[in-house]
Amino acid sequence: METIKIVDEPAAEADVRKLLHPIIQQWFYTSFPSLSLPQRFAVPRIHNRENILVSAPTGATKTLTGFLAVLNELVDAAEKGVLENRVYCIYISPLKALNNDIRTNLIEPLKKIEEWAGKRLGIRVAVRTGDTTAYEKQQMLKHPPHILITTPESLAIVLASIKFKEALAKTEWVIVDEIHALAENKRGVHLSLSLERLEHITGHLCRVGLSATVAPIEEIAQFLVGVGRSCLVVEVPIHKN
Repeated sequence: METIKIVDEPAAEADVRKLLHPIIQQWFYTSFPSLSLPQRFAVPRIHNRENILVSAPTGATKTLTGFLAVLNELVDAAEKGVLENRVYCIYISPLKALNNDIRTNLIEPLKKIEEWAGKRLGIRVAVRTGDTTAYEKQQMLKHPPHILITTPESLAIVLASIKFKEALAKTEWVIVDEIHALAENKRGVHLSLSLERLEHITGHLCRVGLSATVAPIEEIAQFLVGVGRSCLVVEVPIHKN
């Protein structure tokens, strides 16, 4: 039964910190003074594989919020020697120009995390868009990225690839950034179909939506999860931190 539920209370900083791997803790608290409000709301829920939509103004750490729990799980798996050769997370953005955002919120943090670990962790990130070369696509088949960065259109193409679909079979998270920009247009319709196909392949998928402040937010949450699924909603006003 579908339920859209507004989450009013963030988790305590100490409780979220306990969920973080020691290496993630060392990196995070030398890079930031504390967890942001979106992170305190969402990281425990993403960790628990609960569908969640985070709505907050620009600059409110939404993208890093989406990645933090995923990086935490990947680092833990790498340290335990159980990191598998498959896609764990798919990050979807309506924009092809992802370089700055991904570098700031994923590539640079991952480099610093490896510095704290004192070794390469082997966590792979790859971007697949219409500009991806045939050679890069072939490399992704041989060595699937643990985090796949893509657009709605490229995701549909990937899902039609018989060979690459195997790497998606155990995907655990899908993060849809700027979801408000997709909810009312043709690209959003195609994305909904792709998410349902992905859900069918995986059996269970944690859906994470990141949105600017919009209303009614419940409709965006329903778009994210589709029919018959529950979703938590976090609305972060601009004056909170």
